Amino acid sequence: MKRIPIFYLATLSLFLMPVAFSGEIGAYGQLIFEDTFERNESQEKKDEPGNEWTTSSERTANGHKQVDLRDGVVYIHTHESANHAISFRHEFAFTDGTVGLRFKLENEGDKLQLNFADMKLKTVHAGHLFDVTVSLGNVYFEDKKTGRMDLKIRAAIKSGSLPKEQKDLLLKTKRKWAKHSIEKGAWHDLLVHVEGDKISVEIDGKKAGSFQSKGFAHPTKGLLRLLVPGHAVVDDVKIWRKK
Repeated sequence: MKRIPIFYLATLSLFLMPVAFSGEIGAYGQLIFEDTFERNESQEKKDEPGNEWTTSSERTANGHKQVDLRDGVVYIHTHESANHAISFRHEFAFTDGTVGLRFKLENEGDKLQLNFADMKLKTVHAGHLFDVTVSLGNVYFEDKKTGRMDLKIRAAIKSGSLPKEQKDLLLKTKRKWAKHSIEKGAWHDLLVHVEGDKISVEIDGKKAGSFQSKGFAHPTKGLLRLLVPGHAVVDDVKIWRKK
């Protein structure tokens, strides 16, 4: 077998390492985070996502492995014993910006939920600001900051004391479904643009829906959670900051 000089191996390794920060300025703003998941885990029993990603598996699934890096992509699934959808998360910071990734949904009913949070905000449950959820048939938007994760509203919902008129208003003004079909088992490109009080979504280069709500304009988005109640495959996560 022909030996490859160590110099070339070292040079090649630089290109294969995940890029955590680029700083390049483009159409979506400054690239502040990027992950291609081109790395290996040291074991297969526990989550080991690397690159400063964290997961909820210890807390919600008794430590069962729910995030698995294989062949340069990340497989995310919620274990059958879990009491909550797996949360695969990374910190970032922008007021306005874009999150992009490639994803694949392999089963009917699978969903990929992008949850934006500010863990320093104490007027909402668990920092929830808003969600963009993609399934095989639609894109779902929800303003949680001024909707059902507001602590006062959440308490009223749990106690059953929220008036029907207010509950109906929440359903009409804080949520939106946009029909958009995608192919099961195929890779798709997703872009989520946040600008002021408006969110717009592109899938495979085509507009898939948009929604305006007051909670989207929260000044500090600081945590991205990828929530997967079933199964999803994800690759090439990028985050750009416009301001």
